[in-house]
Amino acid sequence: MTQCVIEMAGVSKRFGKLTAINDVSLRLGEGEVLGLMGHNGAGKSTSMKLILGLIRPSDGELRVFGHDPSGAEANDLRLRLGYLPENVQFYEQLSGHEVLRYFARLKRVGHGVVDTLLERVGLTHAMHRRVKTYSKGMRQRLGLAQALIGEPRLMLLDEPTVGLDPMATRDFYAMVDELRGRGVSVILCSHVLPGVERHIDRAAILGQGRLLASGSIDELRETANLPLVIRLRTAQAPETLAMQLQPYGVRVGQVGMGRLELAVPTRAKVDVLRSLMAGGQVEDIDLEPPTLESLYAHFDGTIRQESKTEQVSMSANAGPEGVTV
Repeated sequence: MTQCVIEMAGVSKRFGKLTAINDVSLRLGEGEVLGLMGHNGAGKSTSMKLILGLIRPSDGELRVFGHDPSGAEANDLRLRLGYLPENVQFYEQLSGHEVLRYFARLKRVGHGVVDTLLERVGLTHAMHRRVKTYSKGMRQRLGLAQALIGEPRLMLLDEPTVGLDPMATRDFYAMVDELRGRGVSVILCSHVLPGVERHIDRAAILGQGRLLASGSIDELRETANLPLVIRLRTAQAPETLAMQLQPYGVRVGQVGMGRLELAVPTRAKVDVLRSLMAGGQVEDIDLEPPTLESLYAHFDGTIRQESKTEQVSMSANAGPEGVTV
């Protein structure tokens, strides 16, 4: 049975009158990669701080490796964690090599790992330069290196690809895949959704401090029930094709000369493909299932619409002074 690395049960966190996290329940297993998605202020950073033990829940129960992350075992727990914050900051006057030596000492790890880590993130050529001369991307890679010190069993990565070029981003996701293969658990927060879904096992979508949806990409697709997009090139007229596919609930749109885009209910995709192929007039075809980006937009849009409805309801019940009666 897979070990439960993180377990959040009905966790809420309030700062005065502000509720940053509201009744969130989540689990993270050993060797699992969880994509934590949400707009600014959705509760992602608060969740990270709770897991790190920097703050305590107002309500609910939180366990990391079976322990309270802000309890008596906090110091030992943090030796098993790696954390990359969204805004990486280091001592500007130190070199990259000196920065990693400092963090290695904090993690009670020998200095022998420093050169290996710098090579792993592609900073060997700049290891003796002062951090103040580093570009944003180089600082991000240095941050990745410090998060890997001590071979942590849980990695918390907040916007890890910010400032990375396409090649460095590719290398980063290869590292995530490698960590998962070694049984390391990863929480990955990112606003850059395209490309993420291939490297995560599950996604959790937060909105206004609430957990809007959680599950594998396939599970989220089933819950959202968004249409499959089929793009094709055909000599067939859009009106004729629309009539042909009407029984399946397909919407047909024209995106260029001879190129059409179909919105197809997932349950009807096989029947629609058979119907398209039977006609013999399809010259090219592409299928695109709902992406993580479209799933996020769907669930986030739902909570925003609920919020607008609540505001309208409150306004309708307000007295002349704007006070609810």
